[in-house]
Amino acid sequence: MMNSRAKKILLLVAAAALLTANGFLLPVLNRERAVLGITRIEPLENAPPMLALTTQVLGGFRGLIANALWIRANQLQQDGKYFEMVQLADWITKLEPHIAQVWVHQAWNMAFNISVKFTDHADRWRWVQRGMELLRDEGLRYNPDQVLIYAELAWLFQFKMGQNLDDAHFYYKGAWAAEMMGVFGGPTPDFEKLIHPQTPDEQARARALRERYKMDATKMRALDERYGPLDWRLPEAHSIYWAGVGLDRTKGEDVRRLRQSIYQSMNLSYQRGRLVLSSNLPPRLLPNLEIIPRVDAAFQEQWADTAANAAFLTNSVATAYRNWLRDVPYRFFLFNRVREGEQWLQYLRQKFPAAAPANLTLAEYAMTRASGNVRGQSHSKMTELLQALVLQSYYAVIDGRADDANEYMNRTSELWNAYTVEAKANQRLELMPLNEIKTLVLRDLLAPNSNLGPEERMRLITEVPGARQLVPQNAPAEQK
Repeated sequence: MMNSRAKKILLLVAAAALLTANGFLLPVLNRERAVLGITRIEPLENAPPMLALTTQVLGGFRGLIANALWIRANQLQQDGKYFEMVQLADWITKLEPHIAQVWVHQAWNMAFNISVKFTDHADRWRWVQRGMELLRDEGLRYNPDQVLIYAELAWLFQFKMGQNLDDAHFYYKGAWAAEMMGVFGGPTPDFEKLIHPQTPDEQARARALRERYKMDATKMRALDERYGPLDWRLPEAHSIYWAGVGLDRTKGEDVRRLRQSIYQSMNLSYQRGRLVLSSNLPPRLLPNLEIIPRVDAAFQEQWADTAANAAFLTNSVATAYRNWLRDVPYRFFLFNRVREGEQWLQYLRQKFPAAAPANLTLAEYAMTRASGNVRGQSHSKMTELLQALVLQSYYAVIDGRADDANEYMNRTSELWNAYTVEAKANQRLELMPLNEIKTLVLRDLLAPNSNLGPEERMRLITEVPGARQLVPQNAPAEQK
């Protein structure tokens, strides 16, 4: 009996000694594992309680708990019970913090799948915001070098907020623009004040940009100088930002999606990258022609990068580049920048000789494109085309070319009627009334900062019906 008791005491003492020794050796082993790159979940400092618990205590049981939460989340979604999903998504991602696909799935589910289950646009926006915040605020915190998370965050801005496939897309754009103007204190960021704030107000704005939106003003300025000028109220600029940050943090990895996000978002910024707000009119998205040389450089960079890849990749980028370049002379013509349009038409012929017949003038080339199939035009492009044709009609009035003015306006009416017939089954694609389009264009021409001289302005006021009521003294000032 005594021998058995002594043996148990010796075993307990030996176990205590070994556990004590293990406690001293564990930090050394953790350092060695980190050096060898075999530690999946390193000891974290300042981690939230849930993550500290799961990583330090639960060990292998984390997988079982995560599976149970996945099953619970799936059942709730099938039953149409969504409000617990935010908490479940937070727990699931905390249990599997270094698996990028988990963050992407949860964010996508909230921003794309759950949001569209709500009819109220404000409710939809809250779910889109939560998906964005999950990737930006949490996913990148634990995975700062993951290409996939940067790519998905850029895609959320570019596609969910930037495109028009969601009925609430205008609400998203307006809500985001309001948030950004609240941070900037106006329509454009003052990078110097955001980088080196002096007053308490400037410091508060810089802190909000840094802490709430997780953005670096120095990086914003660098991207604006390289790819801009960008309108930072619009989602395309933020898609470029997060793709750019991802390129800096994930060198040596497959970053094609990040580069595609940049040149695709720049193309969208060229098409509709200038936001114009008015006190009594809906927001307008106008082309940003000033970034055309930067878009061209981005396409060429992407084209050169794919030259060593498979042929279909190279051909895909080349096709996108050619299609964009074919549009540039046409846009310059529509906005009465004829000299630049002729230069870019010549450049198009140099790059892609078969894309533009050599015997066409700029005006002939532009009208040929305008006469394309109406069914193939998107809603935004058709709105822009109608605005540009109305603009050309008013320029013809200024020049005293009454026949041309009537021709442009007749063509505008024909295109508006044809598109309205094609799109009548889809309320989301419905165009604004033609008279409102004319009013928008005329108001811009009569604004104090337009390029018209006093005589040209007076000719419009006297010869265009309704123009006198739109002179700036009698109309609310626009914020551009």
